[in-house]
Amino acid sequence: MSEDREHEAIVQENIDSLGKDRELHADSIKWIRDTSRHRYSYNFSWLGRPIIQYPQDIVAMQEIIWDLRPELIVETGIAHGGSLIFYASMLYLAGIDGQVLGIDVDIRPHNRRAIESHPMSGKITMLEGSSTDESIIAKVKDIASACKSVLVVLDSNHTHDHVLRELELYSPFVSKDSYLVVFDTVVDDMPADFFPDRPWGKGNNPKTAVHEFLGQNDRFEIDRRIQDKLLITVAPEGYLKCIRD
Repeated sequence: MSEDREHEAIVQENIDSLGKDRELHADSIKWIRDTSRHRYSYNFSWLGRPIIQYPQDIVAMQEIIWDLRPELIVETGIAHGGSLIFYASMLYLAGIDGQVLGIDVDIRPHNRRAIESHPMSGKITMLEGSSTDESIIAKVKDIASACKSVLVVLDSNHTHDHVLRELELYSPFVSKDSYLVVFDTVVDDMPADFFPDRPWGKGNNPKTAVHEFLGQNDRFEIDRRIQDKLLITVAPEGYLKCIRD
């Protein structure tokens, strides 16, 4: 066995072991809950732009992009643009002739200026409007139709109804063996009173939408090995792999 294959075998054994350690998974959720009270995810940036993600999920997305080599990465929810810059830089570093498409109902002028003036801007296109609007979906369809491999990331409004609608609208764009990543499914694992100023919360969030979506769509399954490997993730049960054309 080569050294690389031996290392990979060790990694798979590690992930299997982690997946069975339910106490450790519970501790990880507690850690996310406690750090969220300090707005932990706001502490990080990517190439100068706030990314508002946990480092573990950033690494997971890097691995997916390297293995998948997508021609198009679609993300709903832009905020400060750190994720768009991250995805674009991964495409550039991996030598992938691809592009990133970001969609947000409100792209604030200072964020737009910062993204458009960034060295990675050449790989980024932004659309302003609701991610579920028919005109936006038509534009996404037009861009995606020319791409063989498409990766989709949902990270906008986190209510059940909105995410479910995004899942229904964006899942057809995802190519076989690619991923439909739904961030902030961890909302359902937080206490009921954890989001007093938000329209989402326990029982009404991305994870509940994922469960309903999977009950009516057999093209996707949860890739639990990703969350077992990460332990610390805002997307438990949110890494959905496309298993059928």
